[in-house]
Amino acid sequence: MTARGPLHRVCVCIPTYQERDALPGVVRRLRAAAPQVDVLVIDDNSPDGTGQLAEQLAATDPQVHVLHREAKEGLGPAYLAGFAWAADRGYDAVVEMDADGSHQPEQLPSLLEAGEDADVVIGSRWVPGGSVHRWPLHRKGLSVGANTYARLALGIAVRDATAGFRVYRLPQLVRLVATPVASQGYCFQIDLTLRALDAGLRVVEVPISFVERAEGTSKMNDAIVREAVLRVGEWGWQRRSGQLREHLGRRGRSRWHHLEEAT
Repeated sequence: MTARGPLHRVCVCIPTYQERDALPGVVRRLRAAAPQVDVLVIDDNSPDGTGQLAEQLAATDPQVHVLHREAKEGLGPAYLAGFAWAADRGYDAVVEMDADGSHQPEQLPSLLEAGEDADVVIGSRWVPGGSVHRWPLHRKGLSVGANTYARLALGIAVRDATAGFRVYRLPQLVRLVATPVASQGYCFQIDLTLRALDAGLRVVEVPISFVERAEGTSKMNDAIVREAVLRVGEWGWQRRSGQLREHLGRRGRSRWHHLEEAT
């Protein structure tokens, strides 16, 4: 059984690309809402100077840190770099959180509280009590459709597998990403959800209020959607095929056992 309990050292990983306008307010709100946590800004060499601004924030607050990356490579690689940074420094848990304000820092304490008795906590828009605000109808439809597709294709019960506001216990997370993670965009969240469930980890969903970003532009694009559709379909086929082979194998073993008894 996994040992759980209070999360003493927590690192909030915030990937950034072109988030200069939004980042200061998010960091300020985060430090006020959860002053015990550390913040790691993971900047993919933003042309607008987000990385330099993050360095200015870090210079005035010892709990703010910056990890500079050479180029924009996608959400998944940025988070993996942040996870490795936190693991090297002995944190108990990491938090995934967007830089654009759509994940409200004031709700982080409820996720951390749930993390005392879980391995993975997902801030969920689509469980009772969860909500979205200022989202156009097509974005809401895309999210609901993507999560319904993931549940049906993969046979999982998680309602918001694409959610990006999460808490992971770090020792368990290190094991989850020990094998290569190829997912680049928001499919990365589905990938880690599936790995956690397959590993037998305790995954819980906590309702959050998701707010559409006030500054900047969304990183969602057609390539991210295509990646999710194709990869989830591939994973679903592999899981269903494996389940079928296992079922047929059990039936074959049972039939052979009955034949042996008859003779």
